[in-house]
Amino acid sequence: MKITPTRSLLITGFTSWLALSGAPCLAQNPYPTKPIRLLVGAPPGGSNDVLARAIGQKMGDSLGQSVVVENRPGASQMIAADLTAKSPPDGYTLYVTSTTYTTGAALSAHLPFDPIADLSGITMLGFGPMVLVIHPSLPVKNTYQWVQLLLKHKGELNYTSSGMGGINHLAMEVLKSKAHLDIMHVPHKGMGPALTDLIAGQVQAVIVGLPSVESHLKSGRLRALGVSSAKRSVFAPDIPSIAEAIPGYDVSLWWGIFCNSKTPRPIVDRLNHEIHKTLSHTEIKKRFSEFGAQPNPMSPEAFSAFVSEEIKTWSLVIKQNKIKSE
Repeated sequence: MKITPTRSLLITGFTSWLALSGAPCLAQNPYPTKPIRLLVGAPPGGSNDVLARAIGQKMGDSLGQSVVVENRPGASQMIAADLTAKSPPDGYTLYVTSTTYTTGAALSAHLPFDPIADLSGITMLGFGPMVLVIHPSLPVKNTYQWVQLLLKHKGELNYTSSGMGGINHLAMEVLKSKAHLDIMHVPHKGMGPALTDLIAGQVQAVIVGLPSVESHLKSGRLRALGVSSAKRSVFAPDIPSIAEAIPGYDVSLWWGIFCNSKTPRPIVDRLNHEIHKTLSHTEIKKRFSEFGAQPNPMSPEAFSAFVSEEIKTWSLVIKQNKIKSE
C-alpha cells in the first residue's frame, strides 16, 4: 500500500501520542528492574538473618536481580518494620521477621506504624516448635511430672526467658494458664545469659528454640520435657509434645516476609510465587531444618489473616497476665 504524505503524518502523530501518553502495555518494564532490599530486624547470625540470606540468594537468581539483605536491629525488630511501612510501595523493600513481630506488636501500645494496616504479608516462610527444658537437678522426666512438682511447690520454682514480652516469656505464660501453675519468672537480657544461668542451676526451666539447647541436651547439662507444638516434631520425634500432658497447648515459632500494604497486587503475587519456588529447594529446606523448622508457604491473604489473629492472641495473653514492656 502506498503511504501518502498525509497518512505518514498521521502515523507519526499516533506513534508520538503512544510514547507520551504512558500507554502501560508498551512502555512499562516488568518488575523487578533494580535490586531488592530485604530488611532484617535482628543482628547477623540469628535465624531471621540466616533464612533471609538463603532465600534472598535464590530469589535473586530467579528474579534476575540482586537481593540485598540489610540488618536493622532494634526495638524488638520494629525499626526494620517501620522502615518497610514507610518505604515506597513498589516491591523493592521487603521485611523478613518472625514470631517476635506479633508479640512485639501486641506488647507495644504506641508503634510509629500500624502493624496490620501498614504492612501486608507476602507469605509465611516456615514454622517450628520450641522445647520446654529444665535443669537436670529437678526430679522429673516429663511434662506431667514437672506440672505435678509445680503444683506441689507453688511459687517455689522459677523459669527464665530472653526478656519481658518475648515469645519465650509468653509461651510459658500460656502454659501457666492452661495448667494453673504458680512459677516465678526470672527474665534475662537475651537467651545467652538465660541459658548460662539455667545450666548453672540458678534458674530451673525455659521454653526455647530447639537448636539453642540441642548440644546441652546431648551432653546432659539440660533435660527436654516436651516440644511446644501440638504434635511431636519430625526433628525430635523422641521428645513428647507438651500437649500430650496439657491438652490444647500449641505455641510455635514462625518466619515470614512482608511489604508495604499499598504494594500493587501483581507485584505481591509475583513475589509470593517466586518465594514459594525458593522454599521448595532442598538447600532451603536444609536451612530450616537447622532451626528445627520446615517451610510452610501461604497465600498473601492466609498469611495476613494468620498475623492478625496472632496479634489478637498475644494481646489477650499480655492483658490477662498484666505484662508490661521493659
